[in-house]
Amino acid sequence: MSVKAPAEKNFRRARTRARPARRRKLRALFSWRVARGLLIVTLIALAGYRAVSLVYHSTLFRVSRVRVQGNVLVSSGEVQALVRDLQGAHILTADLARSRTELLESPWLADVALRRVLPSTIDVFISERRPFGLCRQGDRLYLVARDGTLMDEFGPRYADFDLPIIDGLFPRQSRSRVSPASRPRSAPVPTADPARAALAASVVDALRPRPELIKTVSQIDVSNVHDAVVLLDDDPALLHLGDERFRERLQSYLGFAAALRARIADIDYVDLRFEQRVYVKPRGRAAGTAMQLPAAGKTF
Repeated sequence: MSVKAPAEKNFRRARTRARPARRRKLRALFSWRVARGLLIVTLIALAGYRAVSLVYHSTLFRVSRVRVQGNVLVSSGEVQALVRDLQGAHILTADLARSRTELLESPWLADVALRRVLPSTIDVFISERRPFGLCRQGDRLYLVARDGTLMDEFGPRYADFDLPIIDGLFPRQSRSRVSPASRPRSAPVPTADPARAALAASVVDALRPRPELIKTVSQIDVSNVHDAVVLLDDDPALLHLGDERFRERLQSYLGFAAALRARIADIDYVDLRFEQRVYVKPRGRAAGTAMQLPAAGKTF
């Protein structure tokens, strides 16, 4: 006789593995999602490549204009000629760093910045060097900037520049009087000594506020970096101004020059570096026999 046990309501059967058909369905769904993702990525990549290709080959983004700003002494055409490789280049891939380096090779340009302006313009911002004197090298003259850069040979096209001649800018260059007009011939020589150029620039800067003074200066010698020696128009005496108070010392000399000439007709140099007295050396006397005279403002 068989006995039937009552069914236990809380009894749970062990879980069985997923059916093969269900596994195949899940695998197919996953494969479709991956394929769809790959398709979307591929389409986006193709669209991006196509867009980049269109932009790169479009004439709309080819450089057609180079604008120059900040120039006064250098013409826009000269600047544009230095970066002519930019014309027709793609504005997004143009090598502006190389163009800046090429521009800075010009002695007229102290600093340069370039900027892309979409779709097809390059802006060039320049800072120019300005000549403050003429540097003598042999029988040639060059325009020289305050940092010692020799900018160009002096010639007829620079006739409007009224600048003093600066001697002694090179350590081995000895002092000499103004020579006849030089003949411009070759390219500028290397940069002059910065300390000597700075001394000469300080003299010019000190005298510039007084046009009547700067116009009388024909030559500045900076062979000694601690003593600027000035030569005036129509006055053969060398004036030692030291390294400071250039304007005051030159004004002082001009105040008593006539009285000094009345006593000493032929003067080699006048040393104005001392506050209370000036020292005068007549021409023809040995060095060390310089005359000591009262300071400016007193009667000789």
